[in-house]
Amino acid sequence: MLREAGNALGHGQANLADRGLSQVLALDPGNVEAQRLLGIAALVRGDYRRAIAHLRSVVAAHPDDPSINMTLGNALVETGETKAGLDSLRRACELAPGMAAAWYNLGRALQMSAQVEQAHGALQRAVAIEPGYVRARNALATVLTNLGNIPAAVTLLRETLRDHPDNADAWFALGSIKTERLTRGDTAHLQRLFRQSGSPDDTRILLGFTLAKALEDQSDYAAAFDMVHEANALKRQSLYWSRSEERARVEAISEAFSTPIANPLDAELGREIIFVVSLPRSGSTLVEQILAAHPEVTGGDEFQALPEILDEESARRGTPFPQWVSSTTADNWHRMGTAYLARARRWRPQHVRLTDKNISNWAFVGAALAMLPGARVINARRDLVETCFASYRQLFATGVHFSYDLDDMVDYCAGYERLSALWQRQFPQRYFDHHYELLQQDPEGQIHRVLDFCALPFDTACLSFHQTPRTVLTFSSAQVRQPLRLDTARAALYGNRLDPLRARLHAAGLLSTSP
Repeated sequence: MLREAGNALGHGQANLADRGLSQVLALDPGNVEAQRLLGIAALVRGDYRRAIAHLRSVVAAHPDDPSINMTLGNALVETGETKAGLDSLRRACELAPGMAAAWYNLGRALQMSAQVEQAHGALQRAVAIEPGYVRARNALATVLTNLGNIPAAVTLLRETLRDHPDNADAWFALGSIKTERLTRGDTAHLQRLFRQSGSPDDTRILLGFTLAKALEDQSDYAAAFDMVHEANALKRQSLYWSRSEERARVEAISEAFSTPIANPLDAELGREIIFVVSLPRSGSTLVEQILAAHPEVTGGDEFQALPEILDEESARRGTPFPQWVSSTTADNWHRMGTAYLARARRWRPQHVRLTDKNISNWAFVGAALAMLPGARVINARRDLVETCFASYRQLFATGVHFSYDLDDMVDYCAGYERLSALWQRQFPQRYFDHHYELLQQDPEGQIHRVLDFCALPFDTACLSFHQTPRTVLTFSSAQVRQPLRLDTARAALYGNRLDPLRARLHAAGLLSTSP
């Protein structure tokens, strides 16, 4: 029965394996191998809590088994128990220092928790042990990109594709390095792979977005648009996102913060925090890179503390955000702000300002400034047609479900614009609209304005932001390491293909000129 369950797991039949393993435990309640396989079956189904319960019982019986420690570590990381998960993964590496999979899983967990330097070391170890370990090679290439070593990342991916020319993950990682131009030969190969029958949808989606980028690199804009449209339609089928639910969310937030909040206990609390908010692909990473070039600022990237604290407060009250806002006292906001700053300490050296550019924070500005009244918010804006199309051309790792349909995107933009206008009215001294196009036209003047708003002295290092050595975790990690470019607009190259988008934006009142 154990063998049959193992075979079922090997073929992805987790439910079948689960039934057989439950029968094994009914006959032999202490069977450790059945507990281990049940843990793996629960992982396959995404039932991480159950997986952890099974695997912890197995680790208790076999504390020195590296595979069990590794599997438990992965499950813990998936449920947000990052420290315990990393401890289990490190334990697996100590027990089996020659086990490439243990180093790979440790590296991925470190990468997910933004400990990129350590991730680099672990993934290097995995590749050194097993040079043909493709998943480890692809993950290492992404980490090299995050660290700014673009040539090494490209070389590694090209070597992988030489030996594994059909690997969709490697192609996608290469295409995601925005500054790396794909060749005519790459394009032809990607076209063959995309049209190959029998490929899973996930594989075709990766290949489709990469092929669209390759076609654009060859200046075949009509084919690039058709390809990205097909890839987006394929991706949208697997996602749930509701325009009506998003409108209701924005309406609730707008109503909750339409009247002033309670006067803060400490008006200076959070003065070391600079929130950078925006729609995706609007230049927020560039704003953070400019600020992080300043000697008094460190970049926190997509810091998760704000949405986490709001979720925790909702759980504590038994009421979802923003329904509890009206009953929240100055003491409550102060408590949440103090909790935020406690989490920020691991990112921020003492006496240095910290940027937080979490992609969802544009909707939470009211809460952020209630918690941290001394903080400042920079709203990074870009031409909306360019913003929408840049998001449409990007396959995101998680979330951003609205970006795979241009009608969904327009609704999302409408909500963003509504709340942006509210925050500007409510917090005129603490909320600054930064326009990407103004930065392109007058870099020094706009950087002066941004620094003045943040009460930071001008520093010439901010003009050479692309030379700042720091980890960047977003898709713009290669782009922000280049000098400011004036040729980043893409919409005009696609001619009338974007006219329907312009018309929808105009109908929503988001474009000042008619399409």
